[in-house]
Amino acid sequence: MNVKDVQHYLRPGSLQLSSLPPLSLYVHLPWCLKKCPYCDFNSHELRGAGGAPGELPEQRYLDALMADLEAALPLVWDRTIHSIFIGGGTPSLFSPQAIDRLVGDIRARLRLDADCEITLEANPGTFEKDRFRAFRGAGVTRLSVGVQSFNDAHLKALGRVHDSAQAMAAVEEAAQAFDTYNLDIMYALPGQTLEQVEQDVTRALAFEPPHISIYHLTIEPNTYFAKFPPKVPEDDAAYAMLDRITEMTQGAGMDRYEISAYAKPGHRCWHNLNYWQFGDYLGIGAGAHSKLSFAHRIVRQVRLREPRLYMDGALAGQALAQDDEVTRADLPFEFMLNALRLKEGFALPQFSERTGLALTAIHQGLDEAEKKGLIERDFARVWPTVRGFDFLSDLQAVFLPG
Repeated sequence: MNVKDVQHYLRPGSLQLSSLPPLSLYVHLPWCLKKCPYCDFNSHELRGAGGAPGELPEQRYLDALMADLEAALPLVWDRTIHSIFIGGGTPSLFSPQAIDRLVGDIRARLRLDADCEITLEANPGTFEKDRFRAFRGAGVTRLSVGVQSFNDAHLKALGRVHDSAQAMAAVEEAAQAFDTYNLDIMYALPGQTLEQVEQDVTRALAFEPPHISIYHLTIEPNTYFAKFPPKVPEDDAAYAMLDRITEMTQGAGMDRYEISAYAKPGHRCWHNLNYWQFGDYLGIGAGAHSKLSFAHRIVRQVRLREPRLYMDGALAGQALAQDDEVTRADLPFEFMLNALRLKEGFALPQFSERTGLALTAIHQGLDEAEKKGLIERDFARVWPTVRGFDFLSDLQAVFLPG
């Protein structure tokens, strides 16, 4: 599928957006050393002959990314990029030289904000001394380290390629190389107890990280865990774990500003905030998603998923697998699905600014959510209650199209 001519997106339509939201760039690097049994992301094991790790096609993939970006440039012409997120897969498998080329090539084609946040996901299993510092030298400003746990038994159960010693060494290196970085931690793991969660969080907080993302292990369809489900803690035990995590992070001066994100003042992740505030993002790379606003419509795109097909397609000017306009009926739910993840909720005018719809489109849902004790509101803002935060999917479901 080709990127349509820009005039196709600019033609009259059913929405009326008074201004365009902030724009971010997402770059997907799809390879991993090993596919984790819980992972449903578009990630692919690097495999060579006889099952040995294969060689990364770094330069060809970077060529494809730039061809993809250049084909998409007319859709974001003259817009400033406020953040870049290089995700995967395991982006830290790419050499610092490749990341340096990637960031430089992006800078040559897009106007970046002076304080543009550039995040790179990194796994301790790909860690080596000074590698993180080299990523910093390549222009990355924020590292997100996929620790998941500091417990060797739990790391093994999750299929991670690193152990706790490697995790601690990687976090120490990240702390030395970056002013701001994130630790990814998971809880409600197979066989995990509340005491073990406390040990993981205590160890994480000992590094005094500026940001932690903490996720409940969920069994996603089409994963190894979906076919062979592990025994995980019951819901009540998982809620007790989350309460303890929130208590411990709060005690360390971290604010739970989003359902899964805890940050010290000044260290919130701008890129993710833009997602949650229904901002725009251009996604390039295998399987990457985009959400782009125009004066009269909002469009979602998906790139080809399989890395080889993506590279062939992008280099031939055909990276897209899907290109669809978001319907008016779906917009209220899409906005609320994101905005209600934030503890502070959203400013009422932002709904109309970001969707092009009148506030009447969500009045009924807001009334119902308030009656159920899931939100609070005043004349300026709407935000989830403690109950709404605890039962977020119930709150979001209120706004599903009828």
